Amino acid sequence: MLTETPAGEARDEPPTLQFPTERLTVVAWPDPVIDELGHDPRSAYVEQFWLSILGPSTVWLLRRLADGLERAPEGFELDLPDTARALGVGMRGGRQSPFMRSLERVCRFGAARWHSPTELAVRRRLAPLTRAQIERLPLPLQAEHRHWTESRPTHPDPAQLRERADQLARTLLELGEDPASTERQLHRWRFHPAMAHAAVIQAIEQLAAAD
Repeated sequence: MLTETPAGEARDEPPTLQFPTERLTVVAWPDPVIDELGHDPRSAYVEQFWLSILGPSTVWLLRRLADGLERAPEGFELDLPDTARALGVGMRGGRQSPFMRSLERVCRFGAARWHSPTELAVRRRLAPLTRAQIERLPLPLQAEHRHWTESRPTHPDPAQLRERADQLARTLLELGEDPASTERQLHRWRFHPAMAHAAVIQAIEQLAAAD
């Protein structure tokens, strides 16, 4: 279940992770919008803009998970103590350990979600930063992000644009963004205002029907 948290974050409330445990099953979390519009955890975008939001140990964890899914698209077993040592963080303290806090941040920011207490579904890509997240960046990075966004090419196919807008609006709402913030984010991603508004309305109706 997703619950709204400050600064545009979305918290994925996991089942209780069973301790003691040393292995976790990692599988891919497909998302047609984020897979296309998002950024590989190993990319320059993530290193430049997501790093100050997630923290270095969480970014390195996401990179290792991306490596694992690239080698084994069907999923793989993650050895928790070995991974913690490889990242230079500890596992002592159970859920309050530095490594488990990094794992919790991966879920909090919508990059993963729990399928069960021992199975984690991970996105192959990270979404572009939301408005609230951009505002948390240092001012020079905000300017660099604005330049990066403005230099992106537009997508010419109206049908594809509408489908992407619909999917992205639903994803943002599921991640905890409110309708107004979602619509503004679509504007920043260069969707036409009318298309952005229609996509948000449709996403709200779809989510209401699914409840």
